[in-house]
Amino acid sequence: MATHYLSPSILCIILTTLVFIAGTRAKVPAIIVFGDSSVDSGNNNFIQTMARANFEPYGRDFPGRRPTGRFCNGRLSSDFTSEAYGLKPTVPAYLDPSYNISDFATGVCFASAGTGYDNSTAGVLGVIPLWKEVEYYKEYQQKLTAYLGHRRAASIIRESLYLVSIGTNDFLENYYTLPDRRSQFSISQYQDFLIGIAEVFLKDLYKLGARKMSFTGISPMGCLPLERATNLDDPFSCTRSFNDLAVDFNGRLRNLVRKLNRELVGIKIYFANPYDIIWDIVTKPSQYGLEVSSSACCGTGFFEMGFLCGQDNPLTCSDANKFVFWDAFHPTEKTNQIVSNYFFKHLKNLFR
Repeated sequence: MATHYLSPSILCIILTTLVFIAGTRAKVPAIIVFGDSSVDSGNNNFIQTMARANFEPYGRDFPGRRPTGRFCNGRLSSDFTSEAYGLKPTVPAYLDPSYNISDFATGVCFASAGTGYDNSTAGVLGVIPLWKEVEYYKEYQQKLTAYLGHRRAASIIRESLYLVSIGTNDFLENYYTLPDRRSQFSISQYQDFLIGIAEVFLKDLYKLGARKMSFTGISPMGCLPLERATNLDDPFSCTRSFNDLAVDFNGRLRNLVRKLNRELVGIKIYFANPYDIIWDIVTKPSQYGLEVSSSACCGTGFFEMGFLCGQDNPLTCSDANKFVFWDAFHPTEKTNQIVSNYFFKHLKNLFR
């Protein structure tokens, strides 16, 4: 029987190809998500709260045209990020019983719509506080270890990309709506209070093994349709004071990220500041293939979100792809994709 040998040149080509493939394959094995409605993929469906979006017309542009609990007509930025890394096109909600640990091994979402850094923010609508999201994550780690074994689970925990998107509700749902925190803190003091919570949270994730994080700031929240509609000083214009606050708070978050990147050995936190890209989309929508930024698709476009954004509202637009905002508080799928693509250009260079 003849024996065939590979020539050194052919062997070299094969080895070079294998090295190239290994080098281009994503080294992020899973996307792990914490935060609020900007990234909640349906956890609130399974708790007692009014902060839900598991009904039409939410999800009408989602695969299968079904409401999932995402506060959007389709997918969220975290879903697009997962897909961009070659993982699943959607990140499942941890509390959804239709998924199990085999699904969560490549991506899981602990976020809860309506929550914030401040525990009292979660209490407004009875949603999952940030500390409880961390407790669910600890439970997830135990399940992952039982499923894959300690070594493989530890590798996923270490190499996964952690997406964090939270903060707007602390100001708009809590501080400026209810009296308690305003009686305790000036707005500057309240920001410092939230930064302190954010620092503890990020350090907790670090202690639990997280090493790659994308930590999102807050958008120009004064340009949300709801805030425009309730702007008594300049009706239907962006509320400048809220935008100025967002700039200030993002500056403090950036300083926190710099501090932790210096202090915590082996960690890499990317500060994803959404302010500039969303401001650009809102003020120049046509440059992004959008048409309407001052009002939302759902209902009148100024006040409706959650249960007010119901399928029986005859004013809801027919094509959400023309709008920056889906409801009075949340972006459309198209806006989510634009923002995700914007940040992924940076993320792919940092976390490959």
